[in-house]
Amino acid sequence: MKNKAVKIGRNLPCPCGSGKKFKNCCRNMKKEISIKEEYKNRYDIILKEPHQIEGIRESGKLLLSILDRVEEMIKPGLKTDEINTFVHKETINAGAVPAPLNYRGFPKSVCVSVNDVICHGIPGDRILKDGDIVNVDITPILNGYYSDASKTFFVGTPTNDGKKIVAVAAESLKQGIEIVKPGATLGDIGHAIQHYAESRGCSVVREFVGHGVGLEFHEQPQVLHFGSPGKGTVLVPGMVFTIEPMINLGKKELHVLEDKWTALTNDGSLSAQFEQTILVTETGWESLTPYDL
Repeated sequence: MKNKAVKIGRNLPCPCGSGKKFKNCCRNMKKEISIKEEYKNRYDIILKEPHQIEGIRESGKLLLSILDRVEEMIKPGLKTDEINTFVHKETINAGAVPAPLNYRGFPKSVCVSVNDVICHGIPGDRILKDGDIVNVDITPILNGYYSDASKTFFVGTPTNDGKKIVAVAAESLKQGIEIVKPGATLGDIGHAIQHYAESRGCSVVREFVGHGVGLEFHEQPQVLHFGSPGKGTVLVPGMVFTIEPMINLGKKELHVLEDKWTALTNDGSLSAQFEQTILVTETGWESLTPYDL
């Protein structure tokens, strides 16, 4: 005995979950498409296959090994360009490529952002001083796979302001990651980060966001670190993206220098950032660049 097809009214909500009426969505589709095809067609999001996830995970292992050794280097008197030289050498020696180098004209292999530099700091002659904070953001390409992560470090003895902003930035990332699971939305992540950071008297940078990653440096979706719960794209297994909140001790406004890269707080307040590459799993999340927060 054959099952009868269920007829869906043309004005009823489409069962695909788009929120549109059936007549304006899937009614005229000639074949059912997979979630992977739907997310590519609708959002330009590439859901990763198991072998691709493993490639990103291996890239992440290399990234963390380099980042751990950078942490050992951090001390007063160190030139930021010495960090670049080390990251470049270690990346190349591992058979990988530093993704930032020459990306849209960026002149170095790593971003090094000190104190009031929010992100995209260009390594150079600047010498780290006792009490500084410094973010190091690394992205290697290993066997064609990208991973992306950063940490903010203390230089010498931290100041009270330094301790506060680094702690808030680290916890902001943790709060965002813990939201990730199938059925949650990108807006849920942004809301959790914004609510936490602002509850501590800090601000969230709007101009720079997290992003899909893995097969390219920057993929869809964009991951805002502020927003409203329930809004934005629904998370599904196989999504891989960075969460990388940039948190200011003062106000959120910024400006970019004439080099077209270096972004600083307008009020000169400290800014800190932590970043990890996150996979949406069947039951929750996995960091492909894991470190303790």
